[in-house]
Amino acid sequence: MSGAAVVAAARAMIGVPFRLHGRGREGIDCVGLAAVATGREGPSAYGLRSGDVGRAEGWLRAAGLVRVEQGEPGDLALVRPGPMQLHLMIWTGTGFVHAHAGLRRVVETPGASLWPILGWWRG
Repeated sequence: MSGAAVVAAARAMIGVPFRLHGRGREGIDCVGLAAVATGREGPSAYGLRSGDVGRAEGWLRAAGLVRVEQGEPGDLALVRPGPMQLHLMIWTGTGFVHAHAGLRRVVETPGASLWPILGWWRG
């Protein structure tokens, strides 16, 4: 799937409510949004809080994604919003689309990531 198609699929989910382990318009989390936008399978068993970067990277590799040095539109950014939390966001070229647990919905935020980027992943 092209980067533009991933961005379009992610943007089509803006406003969808946040729901842990959600995978559709009735509710979605960051892993579900990444899976829907990229057309790939995501893991189903995980908690809201996990600091295990190796495990998250294993899931991304198992979904057929590859780590890249620099993000391009449609790539996933694995970020660390807190000490024991990981999060996936989709780079649009001007910001990120992501399922924001605090705001309880999928949003698009402009500009650079507010959180440290641990790696970029491409399908």
